[in-house]
Amino acid sequence: MDHVGIVVDDLAVAVAFFAELGLELVGEATVEGRAVDRVVGLDGVRSDVAMMRTPDGHSRLELCKFHTPPSRGGDPAAPANALGIRHVTFAVDGIDDVLDRLRAHGAELVGELEQVGNSYRLCYVRGPEGIIIELAEQMG
Repeated sequence: MDHVGIVVDDLAVAVAFFAELGLELVGEATVEGRAVDRVVGLDGVRSDVAMMRTPDGHSRLELCKFHTPPSRGGDPAAPANALGIRHVTFAVDGIDDVLDRLRAHGAELVGELEQVGNSYRLCYVRGPEGIIIELAEQMG
């Protein structure tokens, strides 16, 4: 897999949120033109894109803010079982500290932080614009 893309309305807020998870901003660009239109299947695309890399350097997250055409919007309060891509999981160390740092960016737990056997501590967190991420801290 090359990357996962997430469409957002406030690019700066989303970049700050994912930077708090340790992702590094590796590039920003505005994309537009006929080739972009053909790739995404829309006319008149103009989008700001921020590419972020995970701390291990193996994965990337693309955050996109479409200026045109206008979005039909989504449901930022959609539950975790709504159809479509609902969450991206991040392996973290010190899950309690990570939660505290993300809460400073407006994040809220979706359910509860739970320990699963002796292997993981897991939780879902709703971040900017309703994006759900899962935090996974491996134990032992």
